[in-house]
Amino acid sequence: MKIAIVAIGRLARSPETELVKLYAERATNAGRALGLGPVEVIEVEARKPGKPAEAEALRPHLADAHVIACDEHGTARPSRAFAAEIGRLRDDGARRLVFVIGGADGLDPALLAQANGKLAFGPQTWPHALARAMLAEQVYRAVSILAGSPYHRD
Repeated sequence: MKIAIVAIGRLARSPETELVKLYAERATNAGRALGLGPVEVIEVEARKPGKPAEAEALRPHLADAHVIACDEHGTARPSRAFAAEIGRLRDDGARRLVFVIGGADGLDPALLAQANGKLAFGPQTWPHALARAMLAEQVYRAVSILAGSPYHRD
């Protein structure tokens, strides 16, 4: 199952950008034997400001995918539950899993309603660059849990 992190906006060169790349590469390498990956990061720019324009720019990247929207009103999951969800989707035959991150004001309500699930990183507000890095790390952690790697410790 292919996995993508699709986000509004392009990150400048930064430590967070390097972390996103690092964890996406690690997840891709560790996931091959498990039928997971590649893990791709797609940055999208909207032509106009606002949630509807951002949703329009995101939609082509969400087609034919199981979509999990990153949203403050979503469900926070322990790492093992997150890994189990990814494994279950793969086992159920999902060909593509997309995690979507909106712009500074979040995701368009219509796009949120169309998502198959919503994921929160807890009650705090996180900068977008850091949210991407945290999501990429959790995808890598999920793959390592599914592989039986010692990376995750309970």
